[in-house]
Amino acid sequence: MNIDEHGKIVPGLAKTWHATTTRATFTLRKGITCSDGSRLTARDVAANINFVAEPKNASTRLGVFVPPGAKAVGNDTAGTVTVTSATPDSFLDRNLGGLHIVCPKGMKNRTLIKQKAAGTGMFELTEAVPGDHYTLTRRKDYAWGPGNWKTVQKGLPDKVVLRVISNESTAANLLLAREVNLVTLIGPDRQRLRGLKLVEREVVSPLGELWFNQADGLPGADEKVRRALTQALDLDALAKALTSGSGKPATGLVAPGMGPCSKDTVRGNLPSHDLDAAKSALDTAGWRTGPGGARTKGGKKLMLTFYYSTSTGATQQAATAELVQKQWKSLGVRVTLKGATDAESGKLVVGGEGAWDVAILPLGVALPTEAVSFLSGPRPPKGHNFAAIDNKPYTAAVGEASGIAGTGGCQTWAKAEKHIFRHVDLVPFVNAVTPKLAQGATFELSQGAVTPGSIRMTG
Repeated sequence: MNIDEHGKIVPGLAKTWHATTTRATFTLRKGITCSDGSRLTARDVAANINFVAEPKNASTRLGVFVPPGAKAVGNDTAGTVTVTSATPDSFLDRNLGGLHIVCPKGMKNRTLIKQKAAGTGMFELTEAVPGDHYTLTRRKDYAWGPGNWKTVQKGLPDKVVLRVISNESTAANLLLAREVNLVTLIGPDRQRLRGLKLVEREVVSPLGELWFNQADGLPGADEKVRRALTQALDLDALAKALTSGSGKPATGLVAPGMGPCSKDTVRGNLPSHDLDAAKSALDTAGWRTGPGGARTKGGKKLMLTFYYSTSTGATQQAATAELVQKQWKSLGVRVTLKGATDAESGKLVVGGEGAWDVAILPLGVALPTEAVSFLSGPRPPKGHNFAAIDNKPYTAAVGEASGIAGTGGCQTWAKAEKHIFRHVDLVPFVNAVTPKLAQGATFELSQGAVTPGSIRMTG
């Protein structure tokens, strides 16, 4: 299924659907074909779901789009896919409907989709030059777009080229020179473009989220330490440093406009900035001030390895990490900073690789259910709980919320999130506000990304 710019579910490969918390049935549109011309069947879709549901395949979509233990059956005659879940899922239809579907060729040869594509999308990948550009060519037979799709529409692009531009000022200049139609800007260049009456859409997404590694034997395993470290931080100052003053306060695990639940679960549930209280908390936890002001416990210094991203807004990320280091130094904590690429951060999350204590790592989810496997359950490689969080009140609230279908469970999901913040398992402090600016074309967004079917050329 697709999500439109208003957050509403609209038809995609499925034209209709019906779901409870444990069973969902999707009826596919007729005539769906893959980019290689082969037909996509209901059994193909069911095979995708079953592949993800099988733990030995180690899919990163397990527990996010597809519940563990789910079973899918495809009926090619009726064109239906029926999925049963071993555990209740409040947003079963929305989660399953968001799974990317791989065509039979890619299902048979999984190595194919490491470098190429095997899907049913509006565009076919026809050229890929890593680190430079990717060329997508529109499929003229595409007739299963979002909502009530019309094959013949004025302004549909025949080709889309995605260019990799590492310097934002360069990207902004290319837009002004009409060499590109659309750019995403997170730095100061957006200010000089915003007064030019360009087409603009704003994306609010998680950016400043502080994680503590709670594995046995690490400082973060102690809630008193996590609380003290958070109290020692001026989160407003960190937010300004990380977003150049353009961010908005975080309101929950799901950014505003990204999902169906909208309650602010952060405000009033995180410890306030209080350096004296932070020092007292560390004293209570047994970390006493020693020679040179360093905190020690049992002859061991309180030393932390802090991860931050170098892939997006590297300058702001580094400045934020240095500010954290400075503020924790006043607490008697020694911090080693480590910049990490997206690939390195991915290994940390998916594979549990890397020695770390604290990290600024945004978790982008559109539903509270998508965050559960990252905040509870087994650690990598058996699960996604990379920070080794064990919050029993959260787990209990999740069990309660999972039995309520759709938005009727939003209040209970909010209760679950509050337990995470009150126990300082995760500290969200700022959301990025990222404008996407365009000239010569119009577009809409879905969950923060450009909707391919919404692009219309105007020049």
